[in-house]
Amino acid sequence: MAKQKTPVTAAVRMLRAEHVIFSDHPYNYEEKGGTSVSSRELGVEEHSVIKTLVMEDERRKPLIVLMHGDMQVSTKELARIIGVKQVSPCSPEVAQKHSGYMVGGTSPFGTRFTMQIYMEETIAGLSKIYINGGKRGYLVGMAPEELMRVLKPQLLTVGIR
Repeated sequence: MAKQKTPVTAAVRMLRAEHVIFSDHPYNYEEKGGTSVSSRELGVEEHSVIKTLVMEDERRKPLIVLMHGDMQVSTKELARIIGVKQVSPCSPEVAQKHSGYMVGGTSPFGTRFTMQIYMEETIAGLSKIYINGGKRGYLVGMAPEELMRVLKPQLLTVGIR
């Protein structure tokens, strides 16, 4: 079987420009399958598959939250920590407008607009993470240190099981 070529997305271009060492992980995308499908398809723990969630505060200022695939975000706690009244997920159309990516293919790398990035702090303790590479059905694997070096996310604890 021929090796599948790396898709050239805005995320991949950014990773290459930043000299990030990453691995390609294509999989069969399923509509609304989320991280449970990608972790199953790749044979990795869902905890190490990182979701890129586009949210906004009450003033409609967008932000990104990086969260373990098997956890949810406490938007109430997130709002409290970052000092806003409320935080809520963006609709798919608004998320695409802010990020430049279709929902299901949203990467924190190479977004259309620069947004503040928040990351669940326990992600930093993983040996390897799998995160969207800018296309549905395509994750990239890397050390969390690489993500932190390039994106400089603010670490916090807002995950709930």
